[in-house]
Amino acid sequence: MTTGARILIVDDEAPIRRFLRVALEAEGHTVTEAASAREGIDRAALDNPSAVILDLGLPDADGITVLQAIRGWSALPVLVLSVRSDEAGKVAALDAGAQDYVVKPFSVQELLARLRGLLRDRATTASPSAVIDVGPLSIDAAVRSVTVSGNAVKLTRKEFDILWLLASHAGRLVTQDMILRAVWGEAHTEDSQYLRVYIRQIRTKIGDDAANPKFIFTEPGVGYRFCTH
Repeated sequence: MTTGARILIVDDEAPIRRFLRVALEAEGHTVTEAASAREGIDRAALDNPSAVILDLGLPDADGITVLQAIRGWSALPVLVLSVRSDEAGKVAALDAGAQDYVVKPFSVQELLARLRGLLRDRATTASPSAVIDVGPLSIDAAVRSVTVSGNAVKLTRKEFDILWLLASHAGRLVTQDMILRAVWGEAHTEDSQYLRVYIRQIRTKIGDDAANPKFIFTEPGVGYRFCTH
C-alpha cells in the first residue's frame, strides 16, 4: 500500500490545489500546498514530503527552478503537472530530475496511478530517514522529538522546525533568508536578529557551544551549516 504519504502540491491555481487535495486525501494521503516557486522550495525543505506534484507555470519563477533546487539536496519523487505538452518541455523537466510528467487537463485516476508508481519505487529504494542521528543528538521528524544522550529535549515548534531544516540539509549552507521564510514566512525575511535568538536557544537546549560548536556552525552574515559527522 502507498497510502499515508505526505504529498506537496506546488501550483498557483487554487482550484487545482483544492481538486488535488480532495483526490489525494481520499487516497489516505496528507497534503501540503504552495502557490509559488519560493514557497514550494521552502515547503519541500521543511515539510519532509514523500513526493511533490509540481506545476511549471508559477508566478515568481519557472517550476524547473523548484525542481533544480530540490535536486540540490533530495531525490524525493517529483511529478510534473503542466499545460506544456510539447516534447521539448517534457524532456527539459525530465532532464532536470522529474520522475514523471502529466499534461493538463488531466485524468485524476491517471495522475493517482502515476503517483502510486512513484511512491512504490521510492519505498523499494533507500530514502532519507525521518530520524537523524549525529553523535549524542537524535532528531525524529515523525514524532517531532529530540534527544541528547537519550535524554529528551523540549523544543518549541519553531525551534524544532529550525533544527530539522538545518539537520535535513546537513553539510550544506542554509541561508538566514531561507530559514526565516520557511519557518516564519515572507513578512519576517529581514528579522535576522530574531533568528539569532532562536539559534541561541536551540544551542543551549542541545548542549551546543557557539564558540566551539558540535552541531550548528555559523557562516557569519549568511546563515548556518549543520555538521555532517
